Amino acid sequence: MSETSQILPCVMIPMTGQQLLLPNVSIAEIIDYASVEPRSDAPQWLLGDIQWRGLTLPVISYDAANGIKAGVPAGSRGRVAVLNTIGEHHNTLPFLAIVTQGIPSQARVASEQVQEREGETGPADLMLVEVDGESARIPNLEYLESLALQAHRG
Repeated sequence: MSETSQILPCVMIPMTGQQLLLPNVSIAEIIDYASVEPRSDAPQWLLGDIQWRGLTLPVISYDAANGIKAGVPAGSRGRVAVLNTIGEHHNTLPFLAIVTQGIPSQARVASEQVQEREGETGPADLMLVEVDGESARIPNLEYLESLALQAHRG
């Protein structure tokens, strides 16, 4: 890596058959899936709610938000990633949660390590990338925030 490289601390989040790449600063906390409370009559992408730091957060299935069958985490490896919101409704909904299919891992990524790649994307994907030979999806946080806002209980 050159001295002018920008290194960004990131997290690789395992999903069903894929992984998400997010900067560390977008993640507030990783918590156990066991505390998700299902909702009746919820859309497929909404797995329920979680109580976190005095807030009720909607828990979104990234897979279902992309039109793929939602998977509840298998065994004890599933987690919920609490994400900071960045959109115009941040004051109304400062956080949202997505379910993971495993324990996220840290990655230090330089810009030259990330290559955009072609492939099919869904509405929850901003882009597909390859990081040092590993494929990942960069999520469309604005879209996920719009879903969380729909599910938000006043």
